Amino acid sequence: QVQLVESGGGWVQAGDSLRLSCAASGRTFSRYNMGWFRQAPGKEREFVAAITWNGGRTDYADSVKGRFTISRDNAKNTVYLQMNSLKPDDTAVYYCAADRDVFRQSIVTISQEYDYWGQGTQVTVSS
Repeated sequence: QVQLVESGGGWVQAGDSLRLSCAASGRTFSRYNMGWFRQAPGKEREFVAAITWNGGRTDYADSVKGRFTISRDNAKNTVYLQMNSLKPDDTAVYYCAADRDVFRQSIVTISQEYDYWGQGTQVTVSS
């Protein structure tokens, strides 16, 4: 099992940057693809970015491509989301999640394929 704790959220102005971190406990972190999702008020939870268990592949939502970068450090049991050029539309609660399968070779973008979730961290971008 994996327990996840996000941090790094906050209030910023449009154009600013933030780096979110997701610390995982449990010895099996390195087996799981990891994803970031977000949920804005009144909206469905949506996929943001994901990375394979070995860091070899990444995928991004079209809305964040070129601005956000996902990475991981398996030695530190941590996955990161570097967010640059933030926009007001990026305002949401951001969640990290671990894939339900281990050593999956492909990236999945639907939340139902992720079994373990953090509590979320709020990101607010003002115009």
